[in-house]
Amino acid sequence: MSDWKATLKLVEYLDKDGAIDAKGIKKLTDSVGEAKELAQRLGCDELKPFATSAVRSAVNANEVLEHIERETGVRLEILSGADEARLTFLAVRRWYGWSAGRITNLDIGGGSLEMTTGVNEEPDVAVSLDLGAARLTHNWFDIDPPERKTVNLLRDYIDAELVEPAKEMRAHGQARLAVGTSKTFRTLARLTGAAPSSAGIHITRELTAPGLRQLIAFISRMTAADRAELEGVSANRSHQIVAGALVAEAAMRALNIERLEICPWALREGVIFRRIERGLDLQS
Repeated sequence: MSDWKATLKLVEYLDKDGAIDAKGIKKLTDSVGEAKELAQRLGCDELKPFATSAVRSAVNANEVLEHIERETGVRLEILSGADEARLTFLAVRRWYGWSAGRITNLDIGGGSLEMTTGVNEEPDVAVSLDLGAARLTHNWFDIDPPERKTVNLLRDYIDAELVEPAKEMRAHGQARLAVGTSKTFRTLARLTGAAPSSAGIHITRELTAPGLRQLIAFISRMTAADRAELEGVSANRSHQIVAGALVAEAAMRALNIERLEICPWALREGVIFRRIERGLDLQS
């Protein structure tokens, strides 16, 4: 088994017209090529390459995909926001099982926020919003640390974006279990006292609304460099953790969630489960 990752932060390469610029295309192409070479060295029989929010929202998405295919021979499949949410929910359901009852899941990526709720493997509601931590940081914060006025304006913007999706999700009733997936939620939980990753994946980790509010008041006044010194915050994510925390707090508040558990499985595991079970396209 091998686990390899490369941090791309593609939303930071979106130009004023919403296109991924040349540097971003090169960075993505190089990473896809490196992943392909690694898979070949490991004797991988099949690749399941897919792209999410940053490519999905780019106005030159087709151009990007064609360039990558010419250079690497790999054709990325763009997951829709709803499919990204569904596949993540599938992984969460498999982790907790049927006895968990209704689950509401929140996932904060670099480009988008996915929200789902359901009692089966297929959620009743699957929503994707352009409220990713890197995207909001790129679009809203031009001073480090961000000005308090800007933080408040961003909070109001997030609240407004969540009104209708949260209403739709609440209509299905309160979840028995609220869950958070993604590196952003793991980092926030760690900063509020959850066990470190070295403790293993089977340790229960949680994030509470009061703890998150206190954390935001603390980290929003710090520079990215200072945040990177906090235990559990990686240097390449320290600049976007404030925006991620604001999204998490707003989503929890909109859905009346006071506590959520951190699930170690997310989109990647959902893709694997779907492929194993159906052997079909990810959207099937």
